[in-house]
Amino acid sequence: MKSYKARGVVLGTVKYGDKAIIVNMLTDTFGRQSYIVQGLGSGKGRGSKLAYYQPLFALQFEGIVSDKSELHRMKDVQSSIVMQTIPYDIRKSTIALFMSEVLYRLVGESEANSPLFDFVYGSIEALDAIDEGVANFHLWFLANISRFLGFAPGNEYTKDSFFDMREGLYTPVQPLHDKFCNREYAQLLNDLIECDVQYLGEIGLNRTQRVDMLHALTDYYALHLDSIRKVQSIGILQQLF
Repeated sequence: MKSYKARGVVLGTVKYGDKAIIVNMLTDTFGRQSYIVQGLGSGKGRGSKLAYYQPLFALQFEGIVSDKSELHRMKDVQSSIVMQTIPYDIRKSTIALFMSEVLYRLVGESEANSPLFDFVYGSIEALDAIDEGVANFHLWFLANISRFLGFAPGNEYTKDSFFDMREGLYTPVQPLHDKFCNREYAQLLNDLIECDVQYLGEIGLNRTQRVDMLHALTDYYALHLDSIRKVQSIGILQQLF
């Protein structure tokens, strides 16, 4: 068996028997990879072990490749980001759940993608750290991760443009179909993509605008990856923000 050092972000878990779980992760070494974690039955330390595998928790560990199974194993698991706010702030923990669901549904890569991993890892650190703009964070994340999934806007924004979702382009003329963002939300899309996360609080949006922008981003993603419709936490975000 071969071993390797890795960092990873938990996307989700599935119970495996009485004392094990399968952890689906986005890793810096193998891209998306599944791990079997055993020894989680009743007994001393069970709760602390399970706490590592919550959605979007960032871990560092030693991975072990088995010749007999596609599932890797993990040992020497530690938190690589000691979260100060996400587990204790309902707004941030809901956004973290949303981010993990988006990654689980949309990222199918089985090979390492360093730019994507670094963006996700940095996003976790940013969400944990920010005080202002939390209500806009899910929109910022969804707008920006499109750059790593291959369907970010294909041209530069110009004032008073529309955004043609089918073509993935800003356009000065309103498209003839209904899959487009009007001028207000085309500009907002550009603002979200260009905004440094620490200045998210400066993007002033009300509840209606946030819900409408989330609908627009979901519609845009669905043209490329219909699995976005399966992200259940979208409904929670609409109620919370």
